[in-house]
Amino acid sequence: MTDLRGKVALVTGASRGVGKGIALGLGESGATVYLTGRTVTEGQSAAKLPGTIDQTAEAVTRLGGQGIAIRCDHCNDAEVTAVFERIRAEQGRLDILANNVWGGYEHYTDGTQFWNEKEFWTLPLGRWDAMFQSGVRAHYVASCLGAPLMVAQKAGLIVNVSFFVAQRNDRGVAYSVAKAATDKMAACMAHELRGHNVAVVSLYPGLVRTESVMAHAAFFDLRNSESPQFIGRAVAALAGDPNVMQRSGQVVVAAALALEYGFSDTDGKQPRPLTVTET
Repeated sequence: MTDLRGKVALVTGASRGVGKGIALGLGESGATVYLTGRTVTEGQSAAKLPGTIDQTAEAVTRLGGQGIAIRCDHCNDAEVTAVFERIRAEQGRLDILANNVWGGYEHYTDGTQFWNEKEFWTLPLGRWDAMFQSGVRAHYVASCLGAPLMVAQKAGLIVNVSFFVAQRNDRGVAYSVAKAATDKMAACMAHELRGHNVAVVSLYPGLVRTESVMAHAAFFDLRNSESPQFIGRAVAALAGDPNVMQRSGQVVVAAALALEYGFSDTDGKQPRPLTVTET
């Protein structure tokens, strides 16, 4: 297992799902993990799903790291700035930034059968705004605030959580364009940060057994699925790789990294890396 003791990480959107899994994966490697989210009371999430930032922080600590929860709405720049100011004051460094927070899924809780949605012109314009404001822009703002800490120490890793839809044309306009923008942002940031020894990648999970996916498990084939913590192990492996700069600017697939770095999922299984045509 990767040893990240002494390293400081920030995972955005970590009340549940992939964000929680990334925090756990970094925690079991011994990192100090700051994690953000809006849910502080069980059952009060916008998506009506279980999980809070404090529960995630406690789980990180149980696994051997140090979990520190900060309530933050990533659409509020002042709140985001305060997160980074706290990290600077308390730690004086930031080694890993996992940009996971995302928006635009709130409609899944209003009774809409989202798997039957069609044609971009029939969907509310707010879908686009939410994915770019709470997703793409949120990643950009966090990176702008985190990069100076990494540049000062001449080392760091920024991971943008993305997905295969960035390379497809048939998975919804807003979602696909937002993820494509996420990938391009990582590539451009990598170019500008290369001289400072700070790596930036886009990370593609496979089918992850998040709370939302499991709530609709009847609609998914879970035989080749991944736990959220498996994605965290991928981030930890990247963070512990002394040659990670060779990957900077690239899209990396979590299951492919598992084969390269030699880690498995929490159940001991080795998920098969998906391809663009399979998603």
